[in-house]
Parts: sequence; structure tokens; C-alpha cells
Amino acid sequence: MSLQVLPRTDSEHASDPLWLQICDEVRAVITVEPMLTDFLTVTILNHSSLESALSSHLGQQIDCASVPARVLCHVISDAFATRDDIRSAMRTDLIAVFDRDSACESLHLPLLYFKGFHALQLHRVANWLWSQNRRSLALLMQSRASMKFGVDIHPAARFGVGIMLDHATGLVVGETAVVGNQVSILQSVTLGGTGKEHGNRHPKIGDGVLISAGAKILGNITVGEGAKIGAGSVVLRDVPPHTTVAGVPAKVVGKPDSDLPALNMNHEIPDYEW
Repeated sequence: MSLQVLPRTDSEHASDPLWLQICDEVRAVITVEPMLTDFLTVTILNHSSLESALSSHLGQQIDCASVPARVLCHVISDAFATRDDIRSAMRTDLIAVFDRDSACESLHLPLLYFKGFHALQLHRVANWLWSQNRRSLALLMQSRASMKFGVDIHPAARFGVGIMLDHATGLVVGETAVVGNQVSILQSVTLGGTGKEHGNRHPKIGDGVLISAGAKILGNITVGEGAKIGAGSVVLRDVPPHTTVAGVPAKVVGKPDSDLPALNMNHEIPDYEW
């Protein structure tokens, strides 16, 4: 999808092609489903930008009696306003979902309904708070996201751009984990440690990696660029770039059918690879 994803100033939002397309999609939905008029007006059409709409939507979803939505919306909005890289990453993530998820036929769908996208954007905010030493608020964001979406990402974990967390239920990412660019991760994946050790203890995932459903990658190990992790695998050792691993414990069983398997989302492991 060839849409510009550079961060924009407030005066430029009116000509933002991504935002204009989302608004057009929502207006089309209203014509065929008038019952959604109020919802779509409040969540999308009453806003002037993608950042404003997402800040409000996320804040409303994770609010609680002691921390109301207006406070959370303000924190999320502040992150977008302060960090151009967060704004740009959010847009690249949105396009990644549209490009890779066969169930995603419109850009407004992940913005409104896909909890993997929501959890990742809340993590980006929590990571920004963590980097400012506002750790209690960062942990609150993590806790609320975990309770709402079933996705538990430590605020210190680092993610690149163009990430798709598909379905995302049961995803756990530890404190010192690092995820590269253009990575796709399915549900019930763990990027975890191996015990009670402290320090650098979680996986490092290279660019373009595809991690299939239920995979467990444990310890301070490296998954090389363009690798593919089979569903249900338990990975305890480094994975070379551009290889496919599968099994318990995981072993090399072949090579992916593309240099960046995260982009084509082919989870199959042909019989000849075993």
C-alpha cells in the first residue's frame, strides 16, 4: 500500500491521505449501517486527525474508576504530540495490518476493532513513559492493556516499526526483549526468560521474522533476520537468519519461501522440510 506515513503537524492533517481514507471508509459504513452512526461519529468523524481519534479510543477502552478516560486520553495524546517517531510507527503498524491480515479489508478496522494494534500502540506510549522514568504510570498502562486485551508487554521492551500482532490474545513479551522492524507475531506467543535471573534475559527478534501461533522463545537468544518460527515451537537456542525452525525443542527444518516471511504470512511448513 503506497500511502505516506511521515509524521504531520496539526495544520497538515486535513491533507493526510491515511486519515482522509479512514474518514471516507467510515462514511461509507454509515450509509449501509445507520445504527453505527453515533459510534463512528464519536470515534472517528468528530476528530481532526488519526492521532486524536486513536488517543480518545484507546483511553476510553482502558479507563477505570480511579483513572478516568480523560486522564488516559491526555497521556496518550501527549505521547503522540511529543514523539514524531511514535506517530510514524503507529501509522506504519496500521498499514502493516492492512497489508498482511487477510481479514482486514479497510484501514478503519484495526483502528477501531483490532486489539493487537491497540495493545501495541498502548505499549508504545508505556515505553515512552518508561524512558522518562515515569515507571508507575507506564506499569499502569501495561496493567490496563493486559486486563483489557489479554496482551502483556513489559513497558521496557523495544519494538521496531511495521509490526503486526495478529489476534494477539495471550501474547507475553518480557522486559529486555527487542523486536525488529516488519515482524509479524501471532496469538499465544511468549518472548520470555528462563528463570529468576536478572539483566539481559529475553529474546532479540530480527527484521522480517514470522512467529506463528503458540511459539515460545525463551532466554537471551537471537532470532535472525527473515527467520520463521513454526506454530507451537519452543525455541531455546539462537535461530540463524532466513531459516525455519519448528518442534519442541525447536530445530532447523528448512528455509522460508521468502526473505521476509513476516510479510507473506505463510505459516505452512512443507513436508520436504521435515
